[in-house]
Amino acid sequence: MSFVEYGDTIKDGDTAIVFLGHESMFPVKVQHGTVTQTKYGVIRHSTDLIGKKYGSKVTCSKGGWVFILHPTPELWTMNLPHRTQILYSTDISLITMMLELKPGSIVCESGTGSGSLSHALIRTVAPTGHLYTVEFHQQRAEKAREEFREHGVEHLVTVTNQDVCKNGFGVSNIADAVFLDIPSPWEAIGHAKSALKAEGGRICSFSPCIEQVQRTCLALEEYGFTEINTLEILLRVYNVRTISLQIPDLGKAAEGNSSAGFDSSGPSQPGSPCADAQAGTVQFKSGVPLRDMVGHTGYLTFATKS
Repeated sequence: MSFVEYGDTIKDGDTAIVFLGHESMFPVKVQHGTVTQTKYGVIRHSTDLIGKKYGSKVTCSKGGWVFILHPTPELWTMNLPHRTQILYSTDISLITMMLELKPGSIVCESGTGSGSLSHALIRTVAPTGHLYTVEFHQQRAEKAREEFREHGVEHLVTVTNQDVCKNGFGVSNIADAVFLDIPSPWEAIGHAKSALKAEGGRICSFSPCIEQVQRTCLALEEYGFTEINTLEILLRVYNVRTISLQIPDLGKAAEGNSSAGFDSSGPSQPGSPCADAQAGTVQFKSGVPLRDMVGHTGYLTFATKS
């Protein structure tokens, strides 16, 4: 099993995603002789998982069922154990595009954190690229190494435990892109410039506060970066659902015109907007925004090495 090389069959030692519903899923490490408890009952790894195909519908001990999915960076972002605050798919998608990443790219990242962005970067640069990720916290760095090994991507990533603001990334003049997610990114701009290739490399800094952005932009200008710009992404989710509205009473004068649209005497066509006209209502699909919208997560500052 690998997050970048997809297989058909669940094997002992794989990481799999147990899918109970769009709002309920979690990762498990498949191990012979192990069981996993769900609200639908027990899943026995030896008989219910190992040897089955990814995407299989598995019946639990209480009669309910779940799907077993192959892990992807997107699913991992939704289910990973949080060691730090993470980046989500909305920001990750823009980062990978604006940094102009592709298979074969060399990327430097700091800090590694929970590895949400790291997995997406690894898949983007695979199979011939490489990620150099730096984590200040020793335990988080060790945990990241362990996860990359379990996920079959350790050959595509190098994890270093050091202070990027003092010691840099450990590489020089090879990176196509640098990503910074640290409290004081302006202190690492010089090291980022040293890590980037001679000309045209891209840099991105993620910061939650505008004061951090201001200091970072000043440092980028000082080190000769160009095309400096800052973006903020606000995601608004819509629910598509069926809505029933009462047919308005337009009076006798409108009966002749309205009868063609809402004929209560003839049979209703299935799927027709006026299928419920006999009950005095009409149904249609509508996109309704959620009452609560996730607001500010962070500012993304991009620049190019001149």
